[in-house]
Order: sequence, then C-alpha cells, then structure tokens
Amino acid sequence: MKVFTAFRIHQQGKEVKAGFEQLTLDDLTEGDVVIKVSYSGINYKDALAATGKGRILRTSPLNGGIDLTGRIVRSQDPAFQAGDSVLVCGCGLSETRDGGYAEYARVPSCCVVKVPEGLTEFETMVIGTAGFTAGLAVQRLQDNGQTPEMGPILVTGATGGVGSLAINMLSQLGYEVVALTGKMAQEAYLKSLGASRLLDRHTLEMGNKPMEKATWGGAVDSLGGQTLSWLTRTVKPWGSIASIGLAQGWEVQTTVMPFILRGVSILGINSIEMPVAVRQHVWGRLGEDLRPSKMETIGGKTIGFKELPAAFGDYMSANVVGRTVVSIGK
Repeated sequence: MKVFTAFRIHQQGKEVKAGFEQLTLDDLTEGDVVIKVSYSGINYKDALAATGKGRILRTSPLNGGIDLTGRIVRSQDPAFQAGDSVLVCGCGLSETRDGGYAEYARVPSCCVVKVPEGLTEFETMVIGTAGFTAGLAVQRLQDNGQTPEMGPILVTGATGGVGSLAINMLSQLGYEVVALTGKMAQEAYLKSLGASRLLDRHTLEMGNKPMEKATWGGAVDSLGGQTLSWLTRTVKPWGSIASIGLAQGWEVQTTVMPFILRGVSILGINSIEMPVAVRQHVWGRLGEDLRPSKMETIGGKTIGFKELPAAFGDYMSANVVGRTVVSIGK
C-alpha cells in the first residue's frame, strides 16, 4: 500500500499538535475520487487550524489545507476520469474532511471541479478559496443589481487574499474600487491591482448616527464588527455589501434604518456550502471574465511543502500581502 506525506493536525480539547506524518489512502476520510495533489495554498483559516489559534477542525485528526489542485488517480464517478486536472476548494476540507496538505487526497465527487479553461493548476491555487470567495462576492453583488454607475466599491482587508483578488476583479469589470487598509505602505501594490485610492483604517472616522453620509456604491467586507456596522450606515441607496469575514468581530450593531430608508442589502458569502451548479459557474467565470489580470503580483510567493509549518506565523501576525502557493507534488 502506497505511503505518502501529509501535514496532519491533531486537536484534543484546547491542545493542537500539527506536523508531517506518513499515511496511506486508508487513513483518509471517505470519498469516491482520489487526487494526486500538485499544489495547495495558505489561507488565514489554515493558519488558525495549524496553530490552534482558532477552532477550525470539527473532527480530529485531519490533514490541513482547505484548497488543493492536482490530477485524478481514480474515480468511481463517471464524470471524472484518471488524468483529469481538477481542483477542490472549501467543501469541508480541513474541517470535516482531510485537506490539501498531503501528496494524495480522497474527496467526494460533488466537491470536485475540473480546472477551467484559461487556468493552470498553479493559477487555481493563486486564486484558491480566497479568489473563489471574491468571485462569489462579485457574482452575488451583480445578481443583486450592483452596477459601476452606483458608485465606488469599498474593499476592506484590502491586502489580504480575498481583498486583493476582489479589487482586481472589480476593477476589471469597470467598477471604481477604494481600498480600506491599515497598511498604507502597500499603496503601490493596491493601486497596481486596480484600486483608485486608499482609505486608512487607523484614521477612519465612523461616526455614531443611525445613518451617515451615503458614500459607497457597495462593499466587499472581510472584517465584520464595527466596520460592517459602519458600512451599513454609509452605503448609497440600493447598494449591497458582500459580507465575507469577521476578522474584526462577529457582532454587528446597526439599525433597520439603512435597510428600510436606503434599501441597503447585506449579502452573506458562504464559500463552503452551495449548489454544485453555483460552484461550477463561478469557477467558470474565474477562467474567463473574472480571471485576475495581476496573477503574478497577487500570487508572488511559492513555497515548498517542507516550508509550510514556518509560514503560518506571518499569517497570525498579519504580515502577509497577497497569496502564498504551496508546491506539494511538483
């Protein structure tokens, strides 16, 4: 039986132990598709799981990594054949299923998406869950009637993976994009992605009225908390806010006034659970009109599998800009 290397996380109560182990396919969670993994990526969620700073795993032990791409070794689903180039993002990887930090993965076929035309396996991991989440946010904003003519889109957490990719995608579609960030030194980076200007998070005056001056056509927000509360009070009539994270907090304090007097919408973005058709449609767009034009800038860092454990610290201290790709089987 083939033995391979995996980065495995053991969680017992508040204690977390993570490191490289030797496994066989029989050690993996159930699935009808086996994939030889070529690349994965690092998300904030991955760092939380590996360091124990956040309770991500719902069962233990599990291989880390919420993203993977590679080629199918075998499949019990006739929709996929050996040799197919595929990707898996979200779908409970590193939560309820073994994830992408392993030389092999076994997953249910309902989670598998063929690598879209217009993308390589490597590029799908530059995009990863971060880019898929950004793409899903753009899709939902547009489905809810958001147009460039409605005014600038504010993107919070702008230097992160989701923020960087959202800025690039929205600007390509003709939206004016403003980047909210605490890293003003990254002005050149953010403007290269398509941001028209930067707003300093540290000097931002949010006010405390039920509604403040209507400023933003819409927003993509990864912070939650006080910032999302402020956004509800400052988005223009009929604008939408795509809520994709809670880095600042999980509580939102607002009133009904922005919703009944301005028609503002908050659109929840769940990149894990959704109809298969939605997942396939958004990935299809990521290979076409949503394909990031600044792929090399956003995904400028690639590390080897053995370098993975040392990379999580920078994520926990917010010292990361853009995306990091992990080379697993290349």
